[in-house]
Amino acid sequence: MTTPSQPQTPDYVRDTLELLGAQDPIAILREMPEWLQAHLMRLSPEQWRRPEGTDKWSLVQVAAHIADTEIAFGWRARQILTADNPPLHGFDEGAWLERFDYAHAEPAMALDTFLTLRRWNLRVWDCVTAADLPRTGLHSQRGPETLDRLMRMNAGHDLRHRRQITRLLKVVR
Repeated sequence: MTTPSQPQTPDYVRDTLELLGAQDPIAILREMPEWLQAHLMRLSPEQWRRPEGTDKWSLVQVAAHIADTEIAFGWRARQILTADNPPLHGFDEGAWLERFDYAHAEPAMALDTFLTLRRWNLRVWDCVTAADLPRTGLHSQRGPETLDRLMRMNAGHDLRHRRQITRLLKVVR
């Protein structure tokens, strides 16, 4: 099962940032681990692996994706904070889904990996000052990106996947 991946369009960025709206991105980033644990604990292996529909992801694929994405967001934040206008590499999520066989990932490992990485990345976000927010990196798909926008995209990405998980849970329960 694959999901075609496309370069991130301006619509994707706009929609992701609109999901966040005026909410505090750090608050959303802090809430995600607890939200995931509250919604994903005590699922059967079948529930974890059942996709939302044809060419749609399963819960384990979402968990593996957010774990890997946490690596990318964390790396980008570290680069922006420690280098002047560093390159920020995008990735093809569909290629990662297939190449790293998200469908057969161990659900507990994917979730634990995300939780650990998020706790570690929150240490980085806690170091950010107002003076850091305009620091910029050059994203390979989106162009110049400030640390503020990266943080907001990370939080909006959380909300995007909360919405997806909520839909998936209605299918698998």
